[in-house]
Amino acid sequence: MKNIKNIGILILLVIISSCSKEFLEPEPTSAVSATAYYEDEQQLETAVVNMYDGIQGVNALAITTSGLNHSIQIEYYLTEMRSDNTRTKSGEGEAAQFDNFTVAATNGIVADYYRSFYNIIFRANTVLENLGVASEANAPRIEGEAKFVRAYAHFNLVRLFGDIPLITRVIGITDTEEQFTRDPESAVYAVIISDLQTAIENLDNNSKNRASKAAAQALLAKVYLTMGTNYTEAQILCEEVMNSGFSLEPNFKDVFYNEGNNEVIFAIGFIPDNTNDSQYFSAEWLNSVGRTAGMNYVTDEARAILDEKGGNRQPYSYRQDAAQLTQYQVVKYLPNGDEDLEIEPTSNDPTAAGNDWIVLRYADVLLMHVEAIMAGGQSTSVSSAIDSFMEVRTRAGITDQVTEITKQDLLDERRVELAFENHRLFDLIRFGVAQDVLSDFSDANDYRFTATDLLLPIPQREINLSNGLMSQNPGY
Repeated sequence: MKNIKNIGILILLVIISSCSKEFLEPEPTSAVSATAYYEDEQQLETAVVNMYDGIQGVNALAITTSGLNHSIQIEYYLTEMRSDNTRTKSGEGEAAQFDNFTVAATNGIVADYYRSFYNIIFRANTVLENLGVASEANAPRIEGEAKFVRAYAHFNLVRLFGDIPLITRVIGITDTEEQFTRDPESAVYAVIISDLQTAIENLDNNSKNRASKAAAQALLAKVYLTMGTNYTEAQILCEEVMNSGFSLEPNFKDVFYNEGNNEVIFAIGFIPDNTNDSQYFSAEWLNSVGRTAGMNYVTDEARAILDEKGGNRQPYSYRQDAAQLTQYQVVKYLPNGDEDLEIEPTSNDPTAAGNDWIVLRYADVLLMHVEAIMAGGQSTSVSSAIDSFMEVRTRAGITDQVTEITKQDLLDERRVELAFENHRLFDLIRFGVAQDVLSDFSDANDYRFTATDLLLPIPQREINLSNGLMSQNPGY
């Protein structure tokens, strides 16, 4: 990875543990070096598992020293809380910087995420550099998984930070130029596309908690839409996923509480009541950890559109905070259940929750299919776009037939369908409306949004370690 010194990657495989029921056992529990360890395919498979463990991140319960990577468990700060969907409950502390668009280069949450996702890239590159020990039969699959993971990590980083160091090999602590040179977005996207194309060629659809062909197809479609290019190819990729056996869950609730269901394309697995493999974030959302703050609370603006256009998704998207009736909590991924909604707890301890985090699901693909058709210049009344749009709405109990879809219709539908799943900020940017929407939202709430807030700052620690090699984003 880019900055091994900064990110603490000198120990390669410390306490690798399974991220889901599909992962391998037994897991190694001691630190070993890459050069000494990968002597056969069985050992390399543990490094493959280690990539997903990196995405899973470390539950705060497991922290005994500073600097551990929380990874996906803190992504909501950088995405939902920088949109008009969610905020902190108290408006205080470092987390509130995301609320009011005052994120500092010294923000520890930003540094944690940046460090975490370069750690994931390091793990993927480690697998790729040891492919020689894999059998001829399994090497393509292992390569496909590693390149999917590397593409996924680079994609998140480039969308959040803009030009970033592009890392395609395992580098050492002395490789300072590679560690701190910010490559242009175009170069990063070229590698992402190439990695995903390899993944598509090499993978099947036999997993939901590991990389698959459909996951790579869906992610590549999103890459093309984000780049504003190859709309026809994005449409084809979505249609290939649509013809691969996935389907919407009849009951919206089951998307999040019936894990491994037909709608899930790629999810990060968590295991309940297991310090190393559980997640903490959903307890933070509910103020279920004995604190007075609470994170990721629903904005008035998000509640209004869910009330208006959410249909039967609304009850399973947010709820009133029973302790503070003026506050509203995210319902997706409840760790401690809800009797009124007939949701069972996922763990005995909400801070050790077992809810899987869904990265890609079928409803997202259907709405990307509509987007690709519209962005490609086809008529907004084309039947295939209408069919995909209506399939999502019908599941929500909204059956009034539409004859034409506007960009605002699609953006609203994505907002209510995918609320609090870390898509909203990226959707606003991709649709070209982020500056207007977030400026209005900021003005209404006395926040401080400016156009430079669409990118996060490069962590100041990285700037300092680069000794002048690394530049900062404008406005920080």
